[in-house]
Amino acid sequence: MLCADLVDVQWKDPNGRIRHNVANLEDISLSGACLQVERPVPLGTTVRISYPNGELNGKVKYCVFREIGYFLGVEFTAGCRWSHRSYRPQHLLDPRRLVVRATNRLKTESGTGSIN
Repeated sequence: MLCADLVDVQWKDPNGRIRHNVANLEDISLSGACLQVERPVPLGTTVRISYPNGELNGKVKYCVFREIGYFLGVEFTAGCRWSHRSYRPQHLLDPRRLVVRATNRLKTESGTGSIN
C-alpha cells in the first residue's frame, strides 16, 4: 500500500547508541515497509517503527540515497505483521483500487464508443 504518514524510527548505531528519527512512511505491506529518513542506517540493523497505538519491528534490507533522503526497506520480523485494523496511515492508497477504477473506466468508455 502506498501511503504518507510520519512515524518514529529507533535503532542502535554501530557504536551501540540508540538513535531516533522521524521518518516518512512511503509504503507498507503485511511483511514490510519503506521509510524515508535523513541519515543512512546500515543493512541488517534492527529497527522499531512506532505509531500512535503500537509498533512494528524489523530489519533494514536496503538503504538507498535518492535526491531527498535515504530510503530504507524494512522487512518485519517473524510474527510481526502490519494490519490496517491496528494502524491505518493518514494517506493510504491501494494501487489495486486504481487499476480497478481505470479498467472500469476503459470498459465504460469502450462501451459508449468513445476511446481517448
